[in-house]
Amino acid sequence: MDNKITKEDISQEVFDLYDDYAHNKINRRQFVEKLSIFAVGSLTLPSLLSFMTPNYADTILVQSTDPRLKTGYINYDSPKGGGSIKGLLSQPAESKKKLPGIIVVHENRGLNPYIEDVGRRAALEGFITLAPDALSPLGGYPGNDDEGRELQKKRTREEMLEDFIAAYEYLKSHKDCNGYVGVVGFCFGGWISNMMAVKILDLKAAVPYYGGQPAKEEAEKVKTPLLLHYAGLDTRVNEGWTAYQEVLNKNKVENTAYFYPNVNHGFHNNTTPRYDEAAATLSWTRTIDFFKAKLKKK
Repeated sequence: MDNKITKEDISQEVFDLYDDYAHNKINRRQFVEKLSIFAVGSLTLPSLLSFMTPNYADTILVQSTDPRLKTGYINYDSPKGGGSIKGLLSQPAESKKKLPGIIVVHENRGLNPYIEDVGRRAALEGFITLAPDALSPLGGYPGNDDEGRELQKKRTREEMLEDFIAAYEYLKSHKDCNGYVGVVGFCFGGWISNMMAVKILDLKAAVPYYGGQPAKEEAEKVKTPLLLHYAGLDTRVNEGWTAYQEVLNKNKVENTAYFYPNVNHGFHNNTTPRYDEAAATLSWTRTIDFFKAKLKKK
């Protein structure tokens, strides 16, 4: 990231603008045009663009070569979805026992380096994790998020949901998994996490990060314990929580929602300036504790 710019130099309107761009409400040309309004003085347009763009090179927390892990790509079948799906499978290198499983679901841009990193981070906590790439039928994550978003728009989210349900089935029956599997997902992946709770009766735990909620009739089917993380400034997603919570509470479904004040959608993603270290760290600690409690084979 550009060291001359700090998060505090950027107005909230810029973050809101980036949110619109990241969620396909405006295209790149419109984003750049609107961003140029905020290019004043030392805040040049190129420096603003550079600052808002994900920085994968300097932000990986757990490298793919980390000797504490066994990690590599696998392919699994998704007959109701995209056919053959590629995913990153990670687990502790020294484990001698069967491990609880976690599906890690990417945002609306495919399996980028941040999500692969999250999969490895979770594996280091004592889990076997699978981070699928819903762009597999289109050649996979193309190497940058802009192209990834364009590719993901070519698939329906319902078909991609089938790919993650198939990932669950693959991981649940993996020889190194104890059969107890949960899901964590971010943004689009948060919606997928909620919907996996709708569709999979024996899903043991779901952790949606700033994810869209199921429709009321879908929410009625949820039995899975939920831990939900919301960004305080993310009014777009947050407005759906009250209705969802009403259904969950009526049906006595275990649920805990945390709202992290004064942080933006995407606060867990440490590759962009929307990242908030305190909220990301606290939410991740809560997530791992939740999975350790819910995915322990009884």
